[in-house]
Amino acid sequence: MSKIQMTTPLVEMDGDEMTRILWKMIKDDLLLPYIDLKTEYYDLGLEHRNETDDQVTIDAAMATKKYGVAVKCATITPNAARMTEYDLKEMWKSPNGTIRAILDGTVFRAPIAVKGIEPCVKNWKKPITIARHAYGDVYKNTEMKVPGPGKVELVYTAEDGTQTKELVFDFKGPGVAQGMHNLDNSIESFARSCFNYALDTKQDLWFATKDTISKKYDHTFKDIFQEIFDADYKEKFEEAGITYFYTLIDDAVARVMKSEGGYIWACKNYDGDVMSDMVSSAFGSLAMMTSVLVSPDGYYEYEAAHGTVQRHYYKHLKGEETSTNSVATIFAWSGALRKRGELDGNKELMDFADRLEEATIRTIEEGKMTKDLALITTMENPTVLNSEGFIKAIAENL
Repeated sequence: MSKIQMTTPLVEMDGDEMTRILWKMIKDDLLLPYIDLKTEYYDLGLEHRNETDDQVTIDAAMATKKYGVAVKCATITPNAARMTEYDLKEMWKSPNGTIRAILDGTVFRAPIAVKGIEPCVKNWKKPITIARHAYGDVYKNTEMKVPGPGKVELVYTAEDGTQTKELVFDFKGPGVAQGMHNLDNSIESFARSCFNYALDTKQDLWFATKDTISKKYDHTFKDIFQEIFDADYKEKFEEAGITYFYTLIDDAVARVMKSEGGYIWACKNYDGDVMSDMVSSAFGSLAMMTSVLVSPDGYYEYEAAHGTVQRHYYKHLKGEETSTNSVATIFAWSGALRKRGELDGNKELMDFADRLEEATIRTIEEGKMTKDLALITTMENPTVLNSEGFIKAIAENL
């Protein structure tokens, strides 16, 4: 059988721990037999990030700008324990955060719907896609412990030296304070990414903040979204038969729980972080969640929505059997290959991505699955497969 040819490479970002093991299995069993796979490879494993002073992460992001499509394995964001474990030079930042900042992208996360894995929220019939603004807020905050009585102020010093001050709080005793920021151009990129993705996927778009309480910070988000929608997207949405809907975050949460799903829910950074985990857990598992970073400049980076599965990796190192769910990582590859095919006009590659996803879903719906899914499925007597066995079962269907 002749292999499917690629004209433009994908940017391939390898990762850490158990997901790195799955990454190789997926390539060996599901991709390389069928595709003449062209990738520009970057090792984002923690050891190599440490060796290169994290330059490899920046290089991978710049390559994504060059080629337009990337696929990324899950990576470790180090904490104090990892500093010791990997003998790190410093506590390197989250690779995802670095890549998001360079690509100026919005993260879209959606559950993978499979018969037999039913949502906890009984009226959810269609996937809910979370669009998370990936810049600023608490993730780029500055914090301080206030030791005792005194004033905490926000001070803006303009380039000409003039100052504007706002009192945060007049402390009478110890406490804590935090300063957050965002950028108009980042919010604009977030809005455009959301509107474009809604048009791409023909889904309604919801957006929510707390503008009634945060009359400047959150209100700016609301205003920018509305201005861009009215100026550039209102007519396109009407033509596509989809709607843009704004409400307060607490109202949005209440509405989401009673909805059928089938829309994009745009969230500020923290809200998106929290709500994507809620949605993925309620739909079944973080391992059944797609994640794509979309830049308004037309760059796409596909990854799994979960971490490196550390506990399974330690079992794997001891030679013990693991049953790790590889679905989200497989869908990262299929998403990237489909987008590469779409941009290159390569229908064979797009069709292969569809078949890979169909084979994966069919395997689970036939009752063959990893342990995490077997624990939550409504199917009777599922066959529990180990990490490698599950990928081999998909390969048979493929």
